Amino acid sequence: MTAHTSAKPDDLEKKARSSYFGLPGLDVSVGFPQATPASIFPPCTSDYYHFDDLLTPEEQAIRKKVRECMEKEVAPIMAKYWEKAEFPFHIVPKLGALRIAGGTIKGYGCPGLSITGSAISTAEVARVDASCSTFILVHSSLAMLTIALCGSEEQKQKYLPSLAKFDTVACWALTEPDYGSDASALKTSATKVEGGWILEGQKRWIGNSTFADLLVIFARNTSTNQINGYIVKKDAPGLTARKMENKIGLRIVQNGDIIMKKVFVPDNDRLPGVNSFQDTNKVLAVSRVMVAWQPIGISMGVYDICHRYLKERKQFGAPLASFQINQQKLVQILGNVQAMFLVGWRLCKLYESGKMTPGHASLGKSWITARARETVALGRELLGGNGILSDFLVAKAFCDLEPIYTYEGTYDINSLVTGREITGLASFKPAASGRRSRL
Repeated sequence: MTAHTSAKPDDLEKKARSSYFGLPGLDVSVGFPQATPASIFPPCTSDYYHFDDLLTPEEQAIRKKVRECMEKEVAPIMAKYWEKAEFPFHIVPKLGALRIAGGTIKGYGCPGLSITGSAISTAEVARVDASCSTFILVHSSLAMLTIALCGSEEQKQKYLPSLAKFDTVACWALTEPDYGSDASALKTSATKVEGGWILEGQKRWIGNSTFADLLVIFARNTSTNQINGYIVKKDAPGLTARKMENKIGLRIVQNGDIIMKKVFVPDNDRLPGVNSFQDTNKVLAVSRVMVAWQPIGISMGVYDICHRYLKERKQFGAPLASFQINQQKLVQILGNVQAMFLVGWRLCKLYESGKMTPGHASLGKSWITARARETVALGRELLGGNGILSDFLVAKAFCDLEPIYTYEGTYDINSLVTGREITGLASFKPAASGRRSRL
């Protein structure tokens, strides 16, 4: 018997692959020298209507600082980590140094930004990588803000300073396998026991959950039947979090399934300000504004990449930018960015003046994500074959936009929130059906 015939089939397959396909792929700049990949990010050229003039000097400074960090530290590695669906933990200290975690929270080591400043920082992160912006949004605009708005003074002092520096990371767990848009019907239970609470249930789609140090979890109080909030430590007995696989968008974000079996939470980690589902709305109102700014940033990045690409890439002896149909699509993208920015900026001003309503936030989120969907599709067309390669950003942006279009309220649900506000009539549930007739 020869050594070859005694080898296992798997070993033979690996050897064959190594012999014939073992060479690494060409670097994009070598394999396709006509256009610069997104790892070398282009300058921002999307502020056609000079919206920077609407920002305060402080807001302009935070925009510049975040933009420089994202272009230098994240752009070179984002495609690689996106393809592997892994999180680049080594950049977390660099994100922490930006001092944007905590956003509008004042004190406790948080930056106390204006909501416009926080929104601008969200857009600048998303311009280069949407997954990083989602990581920060979950940590900051959901988990940290819940503690700031609904936590006790002791909880704020205990948890917020380390979260603000990214020394610890948090996640926010509301959605369940059976309850997405219908989140208020959640089943996870909280039962009062001596010295604390016992949590039982399951959460799904929870970003950051596989590595978060703190988990803000919402559960139904078995005594009152109302929704309460709890801070759970990652090493709590009975708590497990498993990564969800095979996502086509936001692949760097580590979404997880959380399973809780008799998880004990001490009394001092129950959030005293969450006593009904309505108490989550004051958090969701801010986070929905932040989510609306993610597609703005994504669309800015798509425009910047397309603008450079069309001038670099040549076909039929001329730059793609010289063809009328390409110019028309590029201008359509640019127009979308201007309109999206203006709606997002006005949403922030309504919030700052105390005039923003849930309908305002929902219309902003739904309309902006719809325009961004159109924008990334146009960008995908402009890049032709390279529009399906993550190296050129647009394919990645195209995929990343899909979960953003859905989370924090789908387009349809957010439309119905606004519809309820302008008509006074709620239409979330189907009309009660009559008795079935006997056949």
